[in-house]
Amino acid sequence: MSSAPSMRVSQQEHFHLEDTSQIERSLWVLNPPNPPPLRNKLFSPLKKTVSFFSSKKKTCVEHAVSFLESLFPILSWFKNYKASKFKDDLLAGLTLASLSIPQSIGYANLARLDPQYGLYTSVIPPLIYAVMGSSREIAIGPVAVVSLLISSLVPKVVDPAIDPDAYRNVVFTVTLFAGIFQTAFGVFRLGFLVDFLSHAALVGFMAGAAIIIGFQQLKGLLGISHFTNKTDVISVLESVYKSLHQQITSREKWYPLNFVIGCSFLVFLLAARFVGRRNKKFFWLPAIAPLLSVILSTLIVYLSKADKNGVNIIKHVKGGLNPSSVHQLQFHGQHVGQAARIGLISAVIALTEAIAVGRSFSSIKGYHLDGNKEMLAMGCMNIAGSLSSCYVATGSFSRTAVNFSAGCQTSVSNIVMAVTVILCLELFTRLLYYTPMAILASIILSALPGLIDISEARYIWKVDKLDFLACMGAFFGVLFVSVEIGLLVAVSISFAKILIQSIRPGIEVLGRVPRTEAFCDVSQYPMAISTPGILVIRISSGSLCFANANFVREKMLKLVTDEENEQAKGRVHAVIMDMSNLMNVDTSGILALEEVQKRLLSRGVQLAMVNPRWMVIHKLKVAHFVDKIGKEWIFLTVAEAVDASLSSKFPDP
Repeated sequence: MSSAPSMRVSQQEHFHLEDTSQIERSLWVLNPPNPPPLRNKLFSPLKKTVSFFSSKKKTCVEHAVSFLESLFPILSWFKNYKASKFKDDLLAGLTLASLSIPQSIGYANLARLDPQYGLYTSVIPPLIYAVMGSSREIAIGPVAVVSLLISSLVPKVVDPAIDPDAYRNVVFTVTLFAGIFQTAFGVFRLGFLVDFLSHAALVGFMAGAAIIIGFQQLKGLLGISHFTNKTDVISVLESVYKSLHQQITSREKWYPLNFVIGCSFLVFLLAARFVGRRNKKFFWLPAIAPLLSVILSTLIVYLSKADKNGVNIIKHVKGGLNPSSVHQLQFHGQHVGQAARIGLISAVIALTEAIAVGRSFSSIKGYHLDGNKEMLAMGCMNIAGSLSSCYVATGSFSRTAVNFSAGCQTSVSNIVMAVTVILCLELFTRLLYYTPMAILASIILSALPGLIDISEARYIWKVDKLDFLACMGAFFGVLFVSVEIGLLVAVSISFAKILIQSIRPGIEVLGRVPRTEAFCDVSQYPMAISTPGILVIRISSGSLCFANANFVREKMLKLVTDEENEQAKGRVHAVIMDMSNLMNVDTSGILALEEVQKRLLSRGVQLAMVNPRWMVIHKLKVAHFVDKIGKEWIFLTVAEAVDASLSSKFPDP
């Protein structure tokens, strides 16, 4: 007989302990530590940049050493540098130079600069990056896409055909601004700005730019003298047609030898690329093929006197080390603002390409690439380059792949390449006099297939249709309008995607998954069971703010109405908001919650909140919203909120 009362006592103690633990857990939610102040969030990037000054345990000398090693990573790894590594870097650097020299001349021609400026860009920037960069494999120098940017944007400021000196001065100024922007991104840890150009947009932009670059090489391949300054495919094809039609119908003679030489060596270059990709043992073949093409084509033109028969040649290439260009930089006048704008675009494109290339190869080698250090290194090398007759340099995917395949161990391969280019400038530039322009076009054309990634575009289509729209927007924008419009379309679509997801977040109705305590979206988990009279919802957004507050309010009230209209479930007594996804809320979001709470109270419906995050609960307490709904309606888990709602007696509305 005594067992029954004792059992009732034990059950009461059990429920009392449960209530006590639930209250304790609610207090955990209600009384977290105060979140960090706003100034910490605003100035934390700058604090991290100078964090080495904050440690009181270090001496001044240790601070200086730490700073220098952070700024110049070569100081930390060069201590353990061995002769065996130098042997690998020497071979990789020489292989890299054999590809860089002809490509640099070709890219300078694409940027509408004299050939020597491409070679200059393969000297100073690689040397600076070798001591400041954190990537071991990346190869620095001029690249096709940045050269296209320069040739498409700068002629709108100064026409290189009318005033080549002024054009060159603007290019150097653009390079300086690009370096300043890149340095600022690194110092203030603003790398997220580069991420606005998404991976999908970059794939489309690169493919469109590759096709435009390819069509522009028809000028050198066909030996056309009059060519359009525009970059869209319609204008380029129209210019090619008009030039060829004029040569055919007029007395002006067309010389097919340019086309024959260019196509012959293009076939050789593509064949070498194919063999190198099929058999890794012949990785050196596509690397050395451009240099062999230049040597052979120059000999053919020189011995056959083909320049007398209409073959366009490079002619004079100025030799010697990089001359200073400090006096050529423009800080006054009408072109400064335009140069800064072009510099910003070039900085973002160059950084995006370089970091993408660097990270892809660092992941293979299994080490971390610091994006902010890369930005700082890129910025410093372009600032130094602008002072020494270089234009915007960055990491090249094709040359980095060659550097990696050649077995480079450290960035010393960049130093070896730069020294080799210096020797070329000092000793061999006179030998380039008879190099045909068609061979430069062939070298650029042979490098373009690596910029068109069809398989990646297919992957983007399968995974995310909006990303594919950004990809195609960039592709067609570059192809049919201009480089600027292509970038603008891609960034606009990426922003629109973010805005759509922010303005119209999903509101999920949750149910309990059988035989578990988990509450999941009933649309994703049809077996999840909804509790009669209780509506559990979750906002699938990281923020409840001015952009989506009204949408969330109307959606929540509509869900309550729809739930009540289902006669089988009866009236809704409680609405439970799972706020575990919500990272932040602003005043508009709080006003929306207050209005929802008032509307629900008028209908006799209780509002409860589950697991509001650190910043959210702090703001709700400051706004006294917690007091309005009652502290007893704040829970740690959805299961606790449902159990509390079921055990409560709700008044009729």
